[in-house]
Amino acid sequence: MKYLKTYQLFESKTGLTQEQEKFLNMYTEGTWTYNPATELVDVKGNFDCSKQKRKSLSGVRFGKVSGDFYCENNNLTSLEGAPQEVGGNLWCYGNNLTSLAGAPQKVGSEFDCSGNNLTSLVGAPQEVGGAFWCKNNKLTSLEGAPQKVGGDFDCSFNKLTSLEGAPQKVGGGFFCYENKLTSLEGAPQEVGWNFDCRNNELTSLAGGPQKVGVDFRCQYNKLTSLKGAPQELGGDFICEDNNLTSLKGAPQEVGGIFSCNNNQLTTLAGAPQEVGGYFNCAFNKLTSLAGGPQEVGGYFKCYYNKLTSLEGAPQEVGEGFDCSDNELTSLEGVPQYVGGYFSCDAFDLGGGEWNLKGWLRVLKEGTPEAQKLIPTIFSAEELNKEIQKDPAGMIMKLKDIWNDDGFKETRSKLVWPKGYGDQAKLVGDLDDVGF
Repeated sequence: MKYLKTYQLFESKTGLTQEQEKFLNMYTEGTWTYNPATELVDVKGNFDCSKQKRKSLSGVRFGKVSGDFYCENNNLTSLEGAPQEVGGNLWCYGNNLTSLAGAPQKVGSEFDCSGNNLTSLVGAPQEVGGAFWCKNNKLTSLEGAPQKVGGDFDCSFNKLTSLEGAPQKVGGGFFCYENKLTSLEGAPQEVGWNFDCRNNELTSLAGGPQKVGVDFRCQYNKLTSLKGAPQELGGDFICEDNNLTSLKGAPQEVGGIFSCNNNQLTTLAGAPQEVGGYFNCAFNKLTSLAGGPQEVGGYFKCYYNKLTSLEGAPQEVGEGFDCSDNELTSLEGVPQYVGGYFSCDAFDLGGGEWNLKGWLRVLKEGTPEAQKLIPTIFSAEELNKEIQKDPAGMIMKLKDIWNDDGFKETRSKLVWPKGYGDQAKLVGDLDDVGF
């Protein structure tokens, strides 16, 4: 229910037209007051005239609105008459605005002017307690942008070539993806949540933030280097689909995902040494995994490279390990622990099968290529445990590889109960001559 509160009935009648009073009564959620001295209307509560196909605010000039002011999804071409101060949100997205002249200079919560025809932010509020959204406009500059933003700042889907004028500290995320940026100069140096600059024309990260609370995303650019990347990061670092030839400059500790797939990498030198989520370096030109992380909490994906061995691979992988579509001649360097599946061109092992039992199954049932690769990962320590449990059974399981060159070093470290060592050698030699 709408309430009309006036200083004097006579003053209200002369200060506002009947149409204006009807407009205020219809869309006010609370009470409104007309001040004849300032000719402004103050609202205690919210005002919502959204989705009404309106071209104006009926000539009403608002002063202070204690709650939210919603005028989005209309046909407004101007913010003339908009409140001078808003305690909550001011949403004016989805109109035909070409200017922010008339916008309040202080908004308590969110300001959203997305989906208009703005070419400039001049006139925008300079202090926003929550998020500031200006995406899907025609901005070529951030001149006039607020300098204090408590929540997100989103200027994505514009025509920006520079971030000069952006706020230097953002409490939430900073989103500038889908523009025409060639540099991050002018970007905030501290971002509380995500920083997303994907789908631009960046060749460098110089000028970008050094402290990012959660994720940093710079995929789909033209980066050849990670110099300038944040060194303090709480979540994911995504630099896939660029022209990177080196990972030097990457953060050394990543709590979430690190993805550098689809680049031109020939080495992992410079990669973080500890990754909490998955690590993806697929679709590069790697011939070695040296320099990569030694501990990965999630998946490790290095498929579609030119690897001939797994030297340098992490020794502990929390989930799956995929090294398929390479040129492997050896599994030397393979992780000692894989929490999920293991996949290479020669064979696959499901979750929970990366152990001696799984390896021996591949040895018995796998293709000749798989049987050739498997012996390179046997650990003498693990084999000795099984030998002590069932020496006769292990003789039969190992006979096929007893004299293979790749197994000889491991074989020399095996410890057999009395009498079984000679029997194992005999069975292995007989197998070689077809018995």
